[in-house]
Amino acid sequence: MRFAKYHGLGNDFILVDLRNEQKVAGQPWPEDEDVVRALCDRHFGVGADGVLPILPAQSDGAHARMRVLNADGGEAEMCGNGLRCVVKYLYDRDADLRRERLVIDTGAGALACNVTAEGDTARTVTVDMGRPRLERAEIPMTGPAQEHCLEQPLDVGGRSMKITAVSMGNPHAIDFVDETGAELRALAESIGPLVEVHDWFPRKTNVEFARMHSPTDIELLVWERGVGITHACGTGACATAVAACKTGRAKPGTEISVRLLGGPLAITVAEDYSTVFMRGPASHVFDASADLPRALAATRP
Repeated sequence: MRFAKYHGLGNDFILVDLRNEQKVAGQPWPEDEDVVRALCDRHFGVGADGVLPILPAQSDGAHARMRVLNADGGEAEMCGNGLRCVVKYLYDRDADLRRERLVIDTGAGALACNVTAEGDTARTVTVDMGRPRLERAEIPMTGPAQEHCLEQPLDVGGRSMKITAVSMGNPHAIDFVDETGAELRALAESIGPLVEVHDWFPRKTNVEFARMHSPTDIELLVWERGVGITHACGTGACATAVAACKTGRAKPGTEISVRLLGGPLAITVAEDYSTVFMRGPASHVFDASADLPRALAATRP
């Protein structure tokens, strides 16, 4: 199996172009849960936060489809950093898709992406991430279906939190905190796994710990559902910017720098909350091939 390794601010992925491939019955396939876990294993496999299969488009006007398979083998609805990587892959390698605007089908719908390039190489990608979902039923989380969850008290692991819940096609639970630097990371590592599986979230949740340095500057640590601490999370950065606006800490219509472990993303929440724009880089690391049966055997006792 040929694959390409990419990352968006350190959030790293194995990209597998399956647009012209056919699954063979009885043979390992890069979308299989056990194959995903084996490939993402950082000691016995390639190592990644997830596998991104690139598939033929499903909707009219789209150019391709992206699935997001987390390191634990489970599927996420969307991944902003992964989407930028897929767009760069397509722009750089497929001459027919070397255009300023690409539309990619995702689990959160068809998303439009604008490419800033130098020659034939994409440098940054701006993604129209679509409407943030704020109703409990949309996130999803327990409670009255149409109610918003804004700074709702939650006690977990001896910590009193105030959770604001936002979906950017996948669920996020945001807590604005006073910790920064190493203390912020320690908090995310200790409390993140508890909130991820809390009863409030029937499909689990990503968890964001955000430190406001100013209305346009947020320091963010993300505990990603099915992965753990990640260097960056595009949907998490967007959800956090929405939460900051909704709680009066920031203003919609203003570009907000969200600083993650891997670097900053530029996030703008539309004034009417109709969409969120995310701008950031994507980087190619290397191309290689993997023997899937051998990869599976390497992770089995």
